[in-house]
Order: sequence, then structure tokens, then C-alpha cells
Amino acid sequence: MKTPHVNLFSCFSTKTTAVKDDSSNHAEEEEVVGLEKGDKNVDQTHNRPVLVQLFSSQGCITSTEAEMLISRIGRGDFKLNNMQVNILSFHVDYWDYLGWKDRFGSNQWTVRQKEYVQALEVDSLFTPQVVVQGRVQCLGSEEEVVLTNITSVMKYPAPALKKISPHSLEVALSGALSIIIDDNGVDVMVALYENSLVTDCPEGANKGHILANDYVVRSLKKLCTATDISAEEKITGCVTFDLWEGFNSHKCGVTVFLQNKSLQIFGSKNFPLLGNL
Repeated sequence: MKTPHVNLFSCFSTKTTAVKDDSSNHAEEEEVVGLEKGDKNVDQTHNRPVLVQLFSSQGCITSTEAEMLISRIGRGDFKLNNMQVNILSFHVDYWDYLGWKDRFGSNQWTVRQKEYVQALEVDSLFTPQVVVQGRVQCLGSEEEVVLTNITSVMKYPAPALKKISPHSLEVALSGALSIIIDDNGVDVMVALYENSLVTDCPEGANKGHILANDYVVRSLKKLCTATDISAEEKITGCVTFDLWEGFNSHKCGVTVFLQNKSLQIFGSKNFPLLGNL
């Protein structure tokens, strides 16, 4: 399924990236942002969740399989060595011209995907694409490859951040990042997502289908940039999200993650939104 923009977009791709055990690459990564080794104050058995990002579109017929897969991963349908998986689904907008405008689509998410295409040296944009920890990517409907990437990718401790404004969409966070940050720095990002979304699709590639979407990113903001800090040093920041029509806090959550300039992920943590906001 090609668009008129040659070598830019495709609704599927046969090129995938599997995780390989490359100790040299791991050593290089730890020079950028490393664990606090040898410090007894750091819990080396700290839970290490994996961040899975899906780039999807309601205008892509093959994205429905990937949407079902990540929903099953989020429900815990697969044995993943008791790992915690944080999921974010970014709906891109470059399939809107096919007759159905994705109501969650955003050019901001298309730009984010383009950055991964460059960083991971992928030939073109395509959906559905799954990016694990910002380091490996694959076709989002390839269940075995997606699960292998999740269990095999390099992992980092979850930030020891606490949500200190539980009854507001002014999300204030405070705590330690649990890893050493050198002068290259990382951005602490906060994503607001929504689950249990159902769309009747009367037009486009999925005409006549009812589409179910989970972990749909509604907004992504930067909390702060951290540079030259220890694993225990605390950071504090606050972001405010605007509400949308039909907002239901019980269907939403917040995921905090650390990313470097290449969008590699160095830890993530999920917070449910509680209360009637």
C-alpha cells in the first residue's frame, strides 16, 4: 500500500530489527547513561520496565492486528518473564488522505516516527511499526518478533518518581531517576494516554469496521532536561495537560520516560489517573 510520496511511506514493511547480544554496543550505551554500579544505595534488583511505542493509524488496514497485539500485551496475555511493559500508541496522520481521517492522528507523532526512521536507519515510514526502548523496531503485527524484542532489549531501572498531584491534570513529579546522567543529558518526558477507545469507521481502508484502540497518546510534554546528576539526586517538575471533550480519567494514564537525543529510552514508569477529574 504505497502513497504518491515515493520512498516515504508504506503501510507495511518487511524490514525488522531483532535484538542481538552485542556487548560492545552495550558498553557504548552505558558510557552515555549508565547504572550506578558499586553503590549500595542503588537497588540493582529494581524493576526494569520496557517501553513499547506503536506507530499506527486508523487509515491503515494492517494496523488493526498490531493494535490487538499491544492490547493483549498490556493485559498480560503473554509470559514475558514477569516483566512490566509500558505501552504508548502514537497515531500518525499520513494515511488520512485515503478517505478516513484518524481522529487521534497528529503530525507531531509523524515527526516523532520520522526521527526513529533516521535513528534506526529504516528505509521508510510505515505502519504499524513497533519501537522497543527506542533501540529496535519491527512490523507491529509480527507477534513473535515483537515479543522477542521486548524480552531481549537492554533494560534500565524505572525512575523513582512519585506523582504528587493525584487529583489534577497538573502532573507534578518528584524523585530520583535511578541512573547516572552524564553531560549528554536526557529529557524526562510525560505522556498522557487513553484506553478503551472505539471508533466506527465508515470510510477508508478500514471501511465498515469498528476499531478498538488502547494506550493512545493524547499529549506528550517534556517535564525537564536532566544533566550531570547521580542516580539518587532528586528532580522535580510539573506539566499541565488540557482536557478534551469526553475526557474520562478512569480510562487514562500517564507514562513517564527518559530519552536521549536519539530517542533511546533509559527507563519508564506508568501512573494511573485516579479520581473524577
